[in-house]
Amino acid sequence: MKSSRPKIVVVGSSNTDVVVRTPHLPAPGETVLASSMSTVQGGKGANQAVAAARLGADVVFVARVGDDGYGDAALAAFKADGIDTAYVTLDSNQPTGTAIIGVDETTGENSIFVVSGANGCVSVEDVESASSAIASADILVCQLEVPLAAIETALRIAHKAGVPSILNPSPVQPLSPEILKLVTVLVPNEGEAQLLAGETALKELGEIGEALRSQGVGTVLITLGKEGALLVDESGARRFPGVVVTEVVDTTGAGDCFTGALAVALAEGQGIERAVKFASAAAAISVTRAGAQPSLPYRNEVDRKLG
Repeated sequence: MKSSRPKIVVVGSSNTDVVVRTPHLPAPGETVLASSMSTVQGGKGANQAVAAARLGADVVFVARVGDDGYGDAALAAFKADGIDTAYVTLDSNQPTGTAIIGVDETTGENSIFVVSGANGCVSVEDVESASSAIASADILVCQLEVPLAAIETALRIAHKAGVPSILNPSPVQPLSPEILKLVTVLVPNEGEAQLLAGETALKELGEIGEALRSQGVGTVLITLGKEGALLVDESGARRFPGVVVTEVVDTTGAGDCFTGALAVALAEGQGIERAVKFASAAAAISVTRAGAQPSLPYRNEVDRKLG
C-alpha cells in the first residue's frame, strides 16, 4: 500500500443540478406537482472528482464551466474540497452545464435531463494542456459527458505514459476497439455494457463482459445498482453482492461515487476485489442522502462502514 495520497486526474463534466422532488416520476404527458426544488453541484466528472477528493486523493480536474454565477459556485465548491482547478476553463461563450433532476420521494429513483453548455466545448487542447498532470498521475478517470475527442486524447496520453485509466461510459455511445484498447477498467452499468458489446444475442452478463474484453478492455466491472457488481477480467467473472441499504433517499450520483471510490482504492494499490468492496460501501452511503455532491461520503465514513 502507498503511504502518500494518490494522485488522480479526472477529465469530464461539471453541471449545476436543479433537483425537483416529487411523489412519483411523471409518465409521458403527466404533470406532477413537486414538493421541493434545490440547486446543488453535479455533473459526472465533477461528482467523481469530489468523491475521490473526499476519500483521500489529490485530485486534478480538467473541465469547462461557464463564466457565470453557476461556474463561480462550481469553482468555489471544488476548491473547498481541495481539488486542483488549474485546468478548469471559464468559457465566456457557453453557460455552465445544467441538469434537471426529478427524484421520486418514495423510491429514490431519478430521471435526468442534461443541457451540456460548456461541457460540450471541452477540447483536445484543454486536455493536452494537462498532459503532464495526466502522465504523472496514479490513475486517470473519464466519462462521456464531454466530447469523445477530448476523452480519447486523455486516454492516449495516459496509455502512452503507462498510467492506468478508468472509463465510465455514460451517457453511452459507440466506442471503437481503438478506444477500448486504451481503457484499463471499464465501468458500465448493465444497459451500457450490452450496448457497447454490440452483441444483442448475449444475455449472460459474464458473456457481455468477455465480449468487451475481446475488444481490448483490460477489466470490465458492470455495476448492478443494489444488486452489486460483476467483475470480468483475466481470472473470469466474479459477482459482488450489493451493500444492504435500509432507506434509499436519492440514487443521484451513486454510480459516480462508485467510480470515484474505485479510482482511489486502485490508486492506493488495493487489489481489484478490495477496490470493488470499497466502492460499493461508498456508493451505499451516498444513496442515503439527497443530491449528487452533497451525498458523497468522506473516508472515515467508508472505513467505518467496512469495519
